[in-house]
Amino acid sequence: MTEHKTLPPGPAFDRDRLLAWMAEKVVAQTTHDHPPVFRVEEGLELKAAMPGAHTKNLFLKDRKGRLWLISARQDTVIDLKQAPAAMGSDRLSFGNKTLLYETLGLTPGSVTALGLINDVDRRVTLVLDQALWEADIVNFHPLTNTATTALTQADFRRFLALLGREPVVVDFGRLAA
Repeated sequence: MTEHKTLPPGPAFDRDRLLAWMAEKVVAQTTHDHPPVFRVEEGLELKAAMPGAHTKNLFLKDRKGRLWLISARQDTVIDLKQAPAAMGSDRLSFGNKTLLYETLGLTPGSVTALGLINDVDRRVTLVLDQALWEADIVNFHPLTNTATTALTQADFRRFLALLGREPVVVDFGRLAA
């Protein structure tokens, strides 16, 4: 008899449930479908037609086991050697795909601050780049890399408030200078 590995339960929210939740909570958004995008460089042409700040997102773990999600403008340089002091973390490394799925319900290539909706145990600390925190419109994957969701800054902050999340805001541009 063959043993079957038990898969972890799926995330509570996928793209459709996320967008329905946003509509129910009156978090205005516009979502554009597109071919899968795995890296910032791949989507530059697609993003050029969509207004606002586009993001890159890093799922990280520090030596103490704390989990971090850095969301920054796609053109922001993030120095992972200088970031820990600014964020209040220990030395950082990338979190593995199992941990990413367990905490945010995401797969590599689809990392997004909107994944915090699946972090019911509040294990992940959100770190936002100052430039993203000040952008009028922010764009994130809606839990999948086959679409981009645009939110005004007010609606993005409403989303975070509804989740009870207060981000750590870091000026990564200044750190890199």
